[in-house]
Amino acid sequence: MSEPIDPYEVGRDSEQAFWADAVADVIEARDPEDPIVIKGGVSPSGVPHLGHVNEIMRGYFVAEALRERGHEVRQVFTSDDRDPLRKLPRKLADVDGNIVGLGDVDAGALGRNLGKPYTDIPDPFGESESYAAHFAALLKADADRLDVPVEMLSNTEMYEAGEFDDVVAHVLERADVAREVLSEYQSKIDEDYVPFNPVCAECGKITETVTSVDVDAGTVEYVCTDMTVGDETIEGCGHEGTATFREGKFPWRFEWPAQWQILGVDFEPFGKDHAEGSWPSGEDIARNVLEIEPPVPMVYEWFTLNGEALSSSAGNVVTVAEMLDLLEPEVLRYFFALNPRKARDFDVSRLDQFVDDFDRFERAYFGDVDDESLTAFAERAYPFVVEEVREERVRLPYTFAAVLGMTDNRDLRIEMARNEGYFDDDTPEWAIEEALERVDRARAWAEREDNEYNYRIQEDLPDVAFDEPIEAALDELADFVEAGHDGEAIQGEMYETARRHDIEVGDFFEAGYLLFFDQPQGPRLGEFLGELDTEFVVKRLRRES
Repeated sequence: MSEPIDPYEVGRDSEQAFWADAVADVIEARDPEDPIVIKGGVSPSGVPHLGHVNEIMRGYFVAEALRERGHEVRQVFTSDDRDPLRKLPRKLADVDGNIVGLGDVDAGALGRNLGKPYTDIPDPFGESESYAAHFAALLKADADRLDVPVEMLSNTEMYEAGEFDDVVAHVLERADVAREVLSEYQSKIDEDYVPFNPVCAECGKITETVTSVDVDAGTVEYVCTDMTVGDETIEGCGHEGTATFREGKFPWRFEWPAQWQILGVDFEPFGKDHAEGSWPSGEDIARNVLEIEPPVPMVYEWFTLNGEALSSSAGNVVTVAEMLDLLEPEVLRYFFALNPRKARDFDVSRLDQFVDDFDRFERAYFGDVDDESLTAFAERAYPFVVEEVREERVRLPYTFAAVLGMTDNRDLRIEMARNEGYFDDDTPEWAIEEALERVDRARAWAEREDNEYNYRIQEDLPDVAFDEPIEAALDELADFVEAGHDGEAIQGEMYETARRHDIEVGDFFEAGYLLFFDQPQGPRLGEFLGELDTEFVVKRLRRES
């Protein structure tokens, strides 16, 4: 066997510009047979969120790097759905990825089934064959939304098909060795410990109490005892019975390396929680109990949501479907292409800044950014991020797109973008249409965050009236705009115009807001007016319908 690998060090010292190439180098150094198997996995405990997709995407970029080198690659993702439901999640997601609370579903379907495998629990939405199937379908839909060809596998189905049989037999035959290895990582491992958890035939709950093993028959005897979860106890029914190896499961520390053996896994990325817990034991069990080579590992840092850890059980989640209402798929893919060793915060309120970063990354690919490091990264990663490389593509700055989103008038949107120099007579129609898709997303962002862009331009003149000094000032400002000044100049002129007409500055701005938004407040008005069609602004300031 090869020497153990520090998952924190995989590819760290590489001179490759893209981390996925560095990882691919380590995998190739082992001379693996095709297909190279890249794996991820999750227990279906709540809402499939960006943290779960993180694991899929890290695997995807490595898979693409290997495919580019001529390898056949199989990317799989296991739903660890024979795990027991240990506590109720605070939130769930419906079939379309919309997050809902327990009050919106049949929460009793979950509450009545604590301790049972996820595949034996009814879908609280009443749509799929089980809670596990509902969760897995959502995760597969997320992968499809991001155009990632991942194969979803069910642990329960693998157990029931007998794929774990030989590994279970091997471990139980070497139970003394298994106990010795596990005792280094887990307390309370006594001489009676058996690394197999049957499903009780009477109540359907997972039990941890095995009283005897018959490897030749492929069965265990068990007693259905209580399960302790934190400060809570899930009561067992006391039933004494017999279960086959297909009617139970490994504990997690054995199940993970067993998956490596069954699936022939060559590479698996995982979060730092596993790096500090499950990986050391998994590697040890793989080498010294299963007697197999563990896969190449890689640790990725967690990212947070608005400064707090993502958590399905706590309800602090954001889904791929939610984000694709606000971002193009390639922008979200770019997020996962960034260095996996750097912790990042996904702050939805500052989404404009992140989109600006993507736009700069894209420009770097086409040689328009004076940054050697970014350009080298973009030259490798950008083709993996976008569906098609097209230099004629137009990206409207996200905040400008949010401004355009203040009107539903497509022609006005195009005219405003043309005035700012984003479109010209040579811009292809497809590029205009793609660019305008960002407008709808930026509009959704403004509404979600209720920020400074969450206003609507009144296409018809509002029914408002002003006194003579304000009317005169509006007419004067109209002349200034008509002369061809930019937004910053218009903003400054509004102050000067108000002073010349002896008007309170706040009253003058309020008049402008009423004219354009039919509200007494709004965005930085002068700068906003500078981005609108000049003829439209002049007519509105002069109160012409």
